[in-house]
Amino acid sequence: MKKNQIDRVWRWQITASAAAALLIACLLGVGFGPVNLDFGSIIRTLLGLPNGLENEDRTLLLELRLPRVVLGALVGAALATSGAVYQSVFRNPLADPYLLGVASGAGLGATIAITNGGGDLHALLPIFAFLGGVLAVAATFLVAGRLFADPSTLLLAGIAVGSFATAFQTYLQQRNSAALRPVYSWILGELTVANWDVVKWAGFYILIALAVLIRISKVLDALMLSDEEAYSLGVSPQKIRMIAVAAATLATATAVSASGLIGFVGIVVPHLVRGLTKRATNHPLLSIAFVGAAFLVIADLGARTLLSPAELPIGVITAFVGAPFFLFVLRARNRGSQ
Repeated sequence: MKKNQIDRVWRWQITASAAAALLIACLLGVGFGPVNLDFGSIIRTLLGLPNGLENEDRTLLLELRLPRVVLGALVGAALATSGAVYQSVFRNPLADPYLLGVASGAGLGATIAITNGGGDLHALLPIFAFLGGVLAVAATFLVAGRLFADPSTLLLAGIAVGSFATAFQTYLQQRNSAALRPVYSWILGELTVANWDVVKWAGFYILIALAVLIRISKVLDALMLSDEEAYSLGVSPQKIRMIAVAAATLATATAVSASGLIGFVGIVVPHLVRGLTKRATNHPLLSIAFVGAAFLVIADLGARTLLSPAELPIGVITAFVGAPFFLFVLRARNRGSQ
């Protein structure tokens, strides 16, 4: 068997394993909680077979846990994939999905929605957060001076825009002290507002963005090289960079608007998958999406059950896992550069 065929089979085996891990995580997510549900009954209910769940248990599964698990999987896939893409675009293994000011902009938008306090907050908050994230990235490109700015310029512009948005957000919080608790609850990440309406609109944008990123995953590796080397391979780095950043930003802004700020997923998962596959490339991008989805579903399960009946912010769980992993990656990188 030729080397290319072996690599192809290997990649599909990894992808199938990641998909299986996601399926298991989803079953655990819908089965466990303050009230545990029978797995056999869950499967029969989902397949429309007789002897499934009934009454309150059926409502608990279909209207509460299932949309929450699906939303968690979508958000996890979006953040993990976006993190992998940003690491290629910025040629930095420690890059995360929030580099271009998406997080700060979304936080500012959410704070504006919460402090104004008018209308249906659950409906307004995702809209304001999404608009804030997108406008922050647009401002980053504006500050950078041109749409096809080099990665280092974009990175510095993102830091500047993010700092400004964070400063304005802090100002609003100090003027409206009653809003501090809901703002910080949102900043730490939560999936408590998950319902099928949120799943539908978030899934629409996230799946479109993921489809674009997976479609261009083979040429993303060229962005790890210099622009001159990428041109020599027949790849336009500016065009690919623009498409990659736009799609990753759409996925990240949607994820943040639906769930709040959940850190470390975009750092932990790409490095974990690349370490398991022994590939420092973007070829396993679909596997990264599956593992990111599974990771966040399990993290949400921990957030729901560790202090039951109380609930931890999901960002606390991902930080407990992600912070030590981040230090490990940083240490390994420094050791490799010596």
